[in-house]
Amino acid sequence: MNVLSHLRIIKTFVFDMDGVLTDGSLLVDLENNWIRKMNVKDGYALQLAVKCGYKIAVLSGGNASPVTERLYSLGIKDVFMKVVDKESFFKNYILENGLSMKETLFMGDDIPDYGCMVMAGFACCPSDAAVEIKNISSYISPIPGGFGCVRDVIEKVMKLNNHWPMHTFVPSA
Repeated sequence: MNVLSHLRIIKTFVFDMDGVLTDGSLLVDLENNWIRKMNVKDGYALQLAVKCGYKIAVLSGGNASPVTERLYSLGIKDVFMKVVDKESFFKNYILENGLSMKETLFMGDDIPDYGCMVMAGFACCPSDAAVEIKNISSYISPIPGGFGCVRDVIEKVMKLNNHWPMHTFVPSA
């Protein structure tokens, strides 16, 4: 199955947080708060996908309550932080929610995401992902983590399914 054909069947998106939804850097302020940066274009695509009925989850080993609050404000209900064993958690999440692994896209950027990406129906990553992750990805976004790579994959899936507001353009892989 080619990349575009597989993207057309995606119904569930699962994203890592640091390095995918954020650029992976941490700013630490004088009060020892860790500050992450997110892209509003990713936010637009995430909330639109939720409104169109796509299932979205964020799965992270990290913890950031402001990021969690931002994701909740976009309509994402499945935000899981401090996940120690991502692979087991991901497998259970798919089973407990009656989802199809084949119809699930997982976007990760580093070694802790490897097991999930191997299991997912469609594995993809940002342009600045670790080499090991790039090697198992069916699609490498030309956009780095935290700069719109999430929008890139959501937009492709939604355009292929005529769910994007201006779906006159058919994406290339």
